[in-house]
Amino acid sequence: MAASTGLPHWDMTPIFPSLASDELASEIAAVTAGLAELTASLDRRGIQWHEHVSVDSSSIAALDQALADLDAITMRLRTISAYVSAFVTTDTRDELAQAKRSELQQLAVTLTKLRTRFAAWVGALDIEMMLRESARASDYAFMLRKTHEAARHLMSPAEEDLASELNITGGSAFGQLHANMTAQLMVPVSLPAGEREMPMSAVRNLAYDPDREVRRRAYEAELTAWERVGVPMAAAMNGVKGHVEIVTRRRAWASPLDAALFDAHIDQATLDAMMSAARDFFPQMRRYLHAKAHALGIERLAWYDLFAPVAGGGQQEWSFEASREFIVRQFGAFSPRLSQFASRAFRQRWIDAEPRDGKEDGAYCMWVRGDESRVFANFKPAFPGMSTLAHELGHAYHNMLLAPRPMLQRDTPMTLAETASIFCETIVRNAALQSASEAEQREIIEASLMNSCQLVLDISSRFLFEREVFERRRRRELSARELCEIMERTQRETYGDGLDQQALHPWMWAVKPHYYSTGRSFYNFPYMFGLLFGLGLYSHYQADPEAFRARYDDLLSATGLADAATLAQRFEIDIRAKAFWEGSLGIVKAEVDRFEVLAGGSRS
Repeated sequence: MAASTGLPHWDMTPIFPSLASDELASEIAAVTAGLAELTASLDRRGIQWHEHVSVDSSSIAALDQALADLDAITMRLRTISAYVSAFVTTDTRDELAQAKRSELQQLAVTLTKLRTRFAAWVGALDIEMMLRESARASDYAFMLRKTHEAARHLMSPAEEDLASELNITGGSAFGQLHANMTAQLMVPVSLPAGEREMPMSAVRNLAYDPDREVRRRAYEAELTAWERVGVPMAAAMNGVKGHVEIVTRRRAWASPLDAALFDAHIDQATLDAMMSAARDFFPQMRRYLHAKAHALGIERLAWYDLFAPVAGGGQQEWSFEASREFIVRQFGAFSPRLSQFASRAFRQRWIDAEPRDGKEDGAYCMWVRGDESRVFANFKPAFPGMSTLAHELGHAYHNMLLAPRPMLQRDTPMTLAETASIFCETIVRNAALQSASEAEQREIIEASLMNSCQLVLDISSRFLFEREVFERRRRRELSARELCEIMERTQRETYGDGLDQQALHPWMWAVKPHYYSTGRSFYNFPYMFGLLFGLGLYSHYQADPEAFRARYDDLLSATGLADAATLAQRFEIDIRAKAFWEGSLGIVKAEVDRFEVLAGGSRS
């Protein structure tokens, strides 16, 4: 446990005793040897780049063995990578962890090369014939069809190898630069109680402080700190986006967005339907912002008021212990299996909750081995802190349901990866509302709307920002000032008159780590998809709880086996229809209506 706050740190010793342990060193050596053995096996079986590969007994046996080998080595490498990542993200100053991470990057490059080589070989097959002839292949039908399609976008063997190797010192290195700098950035803040130097994550947590003066000073200190590191942050953004733009163009994608849609298992029609519904909904979200301003007794919200608590008195305490008890109990109202799983996660110390110097900001869940995950959080003792824990435990539950499947069948896209997390958030929110006083209802609904506002308005602004950055980065690098201008313009376009136009956050491009991944461009719209798809599923649960429970776990276990549209059809949902997204947003509108009443009206 953390001595300073009493909040837990996760326990990684069941995986390996320590970063310096013989057990970890032995496993890294074994994976290194396993990659060499896999390379030799692919050589022997002729899994190379070919124009055409016949489907016969030899190629069937080669495919079956390659799938088994890739499953096994991918699982082992992901476990040790997750283990090391646990130390890097909780203490970016840990030099041993950073060294291990760099070592594992080399192994990841080797595996990427082998998977690319395998993909090229699959691309030379008559894939439908192979699926008919091989029982193992048919088990991997969706993954192999996707691989066959992806093979059409491969560069030459030499170019693919070079791209994999250069990513370590190119785009990926810029992403790590961003992560390290933001985690280690110390910010002097002039608070009413005196001057303090705080890590950026702690400064950003002051956005939840009830004192507006504290929030304003933290916001101003944060902007000053980002400006101080604007040059390296812009270099990181340009490095990552330049890398992605070049590679996707060389792979004959029309744009990085096209490649992102392919990876997300959705099509342009689905994205257009969702984003159009969201744009039409902007006025409703601005109505919420006006109501919140009224509740806070101010004319209009500034950026630093977005997460301000709405005072009302009598709110339930949401300490970590209270949050744990509530989550376990309310998950049980949905199913004993979900509740028992959450209890196990808390009991076995899967959660790292304490914000601290050197720890990265935000929250995430990662699979580590078998049915085990680890949850990373920067816990705040308020309803949003509890809700975030429920969200991340939803991811962990999803990982548990995927665990019986081979690794190559677990490749869940971001769009579907948010399904269980949003569903679990909704469980605890609705449960909290049932026994809440009006003051507590206001707090709970407002926390939900804060999240919805982020996933509708802010995600829209971040999507528009990234699209423009890619378009302009194709021609030249962008300065920190230009990036701020684009960010501020997209915030004005989405938040509109809901926020004070003179108090926006032009440095959000530096805040969000999602922009700095070469493997996940447009790491934004999937969150909106997850919110609205999750709400749509919850409405099905309310209509017929018993029938839904049986199908829900099956859906989560199958998220790597079909595209999003096909899986949605299991619940008679058409994600290409704007009406579905409008229906989910209607649930959010009902919350806006209720909050406006609880807040005492609006000044808009």
